[in-house]
Amino acid sequence: MSTEQEKTFIEFFKPNQKLIHKICRIYTDNMEDHQDLFQEITIQLWKSFPGFKGDSKFSTWMYRVALNTAITLFRKPQKKDAQAVDVDISTLKMEYEEYEDDEHKLKKMYKAIYELSDVEKALIMMYLEDKPYKEIGEILGITEGNARVKMNRAKNNLRTKINTK
Repeated sequence: MSTEQEKTFIEFFKPNQKLIHKICRIYTDNMEDHQDLFQEITIQLWKSFPGFKGDSKFSTWMYRVALNTAITLFRKPQKKDAQAVDVDISTLKMEYEEYEDDEHKLKKMYKAIYELSDVEKALIMMYLEDKPYKEIGEILGITEGNARVKMNRAKNNLRTKINTK
């Protein structure tokens, strides 16, 4: 990669690091795994960057690489003994920054999301980021209509997990 490409990558990467941390937090349950996943996603983005053509927004492309890396590397068995989560599904629409003031609520939300399947985690993550269904479909490689159906199922599954305990 040329020096110019390196500068461009860093310019695109820096403002999007928070997104990668959010993905890592959803797919891991401890700091060591979080750091490992963040590093692996960064490496995959770096390796893939020369192939980024700009056909989509950088963040859309980055989401795809990051989610594919997380799903591939951190498939975890579903935990059967998870504690009850009292976060209402409507609160998931709040911005991540608003949750940072209430660490207890944030942990509960992530615990509920962590119990979802890999694809459902990705869908909820994009829902929290207010991604349009068209972009969600592009990121996951599915149609916009299929993204809508999968999103509804993911939200219903999360609502069930929240309300069953």
